[in-house]
Amino acid sequence: MRDFNTLTDHPVLERMVNIISKKTQNDNRNFFRVECAYFLAKMAAAMRAEIITKDRGKIPVNLYALALATSGFGKGHSVGIIEDTLMHGFKKRFIETTMQGLAEKNLIRLANKRAAYKGTDPSTEETSLQREYDQAGPYPFTFDSGTVPAVKQLRQKLMLSGCGGINLQIDEVGSNLLQSAEIMNTFLELYDKGKTKAKLTKNTVDNSRGIDLDAPTPANMLLFGTPSKLLDGGATEDTFFEFLQTGYARRMLFAWGEQERSMKKRSAADVYAALTDPAMESDVAVLSRGFAQLASEMNHEYQIEVPDNVGILLLEYRFLCEEQADALEEYQDLQKTELGHRYFKALKLAGVYAFLDQSPVMTEDNLYQAIHLVESSGQDFKKLLSREAPYVKLARYIASFNGELTHADLTENLPYYKTSSTQRREIMDLATAWGYKNNIIIKKTFAEGIEFFTGESLNETNTDQMLFTVSEDMATGYAIEVQPFDQMWRLTGTADYHWCNHRFHEGHRRGDKVIEGFNMVVLDVDGETSLTFAHEMLRDYMFMTHTTKRHGEEGKDRFRIVMPLKYELFLNKEDYRQFVNNIMEWLPFDSDEGSNQRERKWMTNPGAQHHYNMGGVLLDPVRFIPKTSKNEQHINQMTELKDLGALERWFAERMEPGNRNNQMIKYALALLDGGLDYPSIEARVIHFNDQLQSPLSENELRMTVLKTVARKSTQTEP
Repeated sequence: MRDFNTLTDHPVLERMVNIISKKTQNDNRNFFRVECAYFLAKMAAAMRAEIITKDRGKIPVNLYALALATSGFGKGHSVGIIEDTLMHGFKKRFIETTMQGLAEKNLIRLANKRAAYKGTDPSTEETSLQREYDQAGPYPFTFDSGTVPAVKQLRQKLMLSGCGGINLQIDEVGSNLLQSAEIMNTFLELYDKGKTKAKLTKNTVDNSRGIDLDAPTPANMLLFGTPSKLLDGGATEDTFFEFLQTGYARRMLFAWGEQERSMKKRSAADVYAALTDPAMESDVAVLSRGFAQLASEMNHEYQIEVPDNVGILLLEYRFLCEEQADALEEYQDLQKTELGHRYFKALKLAGVYAFLDQSPVMTEDNLYQAIHLVESSGQDFKKLLSREAPYVKLARYIASFNGELTHADLTENLPYYKTSSTQRREIMDLATAWGYKNNIIIKKTFAEGIEFFTGESLNETNTDQMLFTVSEDMATGYAIEVQPFDQMWRLTGTADYHWCNHRFHEGHRRGDKVIEGFNMVVLDVDGETSLTFAHEMLRDYMFMTHTTKRHGEEGKDRFRIVMPLKYELFLNKEDYRQFVNNIMEWLPFDSDEGSNQRERKWMTNPGAQHHYNMGGVLLDPVRFIPKTSKNEQHINQMTELKDLGALERWFAERMEPGNRNNQMIKYALALLDGGLDYPSIEARVIHFNDQLQSPLSENELRMTVLKTVARKSTQTEP
């Protein structure tokens, strides 16, 4: 087979796309290719073009397509260009001349056949057939809605006429899908051979059943509209994906339009010149005349033979598609179905191209041109399947909304937000979990029994842009500074400056002047913990410590810990206080409670000793933010460990199957670093182990953890 990257589309198709792209000033050609292919198939189907294969018999030429694009893309405009200019001549000639002539001939043929079978007069049968044909009403070349009985009546008319196709064209499919569900089920049957099962009705004098002619009537379908209406996360989306599962995934070509406005890069004069280009209008006229000629009676029942070399090539393409489909995971059932049946869509589209070329034999070029468009359709199908799940849409909606939302607000504004409390809880939990992994936090609060939701998108912290304010005065003049984290030692080691991790209106350091937004947390440790111990406990995180002026008094370490956060946060006074409290409760050592005030300032120290741990990760603050599900989980975890000391909690929450022994050794060594003797360490380790839900065995504890501590303690003895 040829390299797919070298394939091109049919030249007539490309000429159509060139015209539409210029007139709509939209360069998204793949979308318009699928759209144009549908209209070309309508002409071939109207003339009852047939593909003659040696392995599958006769196959009608027809095409189903789904084309989705945002509002303003040019969907309606492009369809209007095709229908009102390019195909207008074909439609007019077919309905006014060709169909009438072919219908007359076919009715006579059917009358003679029926008369011979029944032994009746041919003229009587012709009169009866003509009456049945006329009672079916005028032929709708295209319709946008209908009923199943109406479709079957139209099909009966087309079987009587021996020409024409059934062409369903639904605009804004998202708004009209549910009401068209019944007719779309019928179109599932019509795709392959242009046939559908007849409905059994009671035969009466006033309502006699017609004779089933059992002839193919090719059907074409174009569904187009906006993705947001179709993929609404509610009943419409569910119904649509049911249709894909039941057969439309293997039957349809797909187009996903993304805005590519070329005129944004050009002047108004250039755009106007392109829109009124005489060469383009000449090309429109040439194509229109060519399409009108296709409506000649000479093209009726145009047969396109598939030669052996093309049949073998199609089989190779089928094997390739099936091999790729088999490589997909089992849960990717829709992708498997679409990929595994691309060969059949390519065959039908190649038949359209052969009819367009007026070639009685399908060529390899026809098939390769069809494969090129079908492969492009497959890529757009992937985009369709990668749609946002309802819980993702919910998370984004809450994060983008400026204010509080209730369940009533969400139910009214979002079609996928269910009324069942169980379903609401499930989708909100999923939205919260997804948001946590995608930098969105969702908070919930209660007021007078009503649940309120707020959300925000989190911006990741750039450690080269740490935010703080600095002043030489304790209360005023706090100027905004942005500095790399690894250079903050220059600030904290300077003489006679005050600094804060928040900004202030007019530089006044007061609680009511705080501007929300910070990306670091600062903690004071005042004599109860050694620097060495703090460094060891925090070694997994990025941080800086610097000693204060009182460091070393009474032989105690006094220092500050500055930790960059993974995200920039915007918390009010109460939430910030609780946020810092949560962090201090989580740490394995005590720190000054005054750190939980947004307006808290810290004094620089020209004699400070600095220590950096730049290799650690940024502290993820989400679990400490009040009113979030992650914080609720954190509180529950802390509650479960409430009987343990701070150091024990620190290691207990890190213990998982497979690492308990390692964490227990770290705990014991932390006690040793804290100055405890071996008997005290042994007692605390055994007590801590007994409080765990899955403790280590006494033998493992003594042969590994305590043995390691005993050896280390001996090495550290003077």
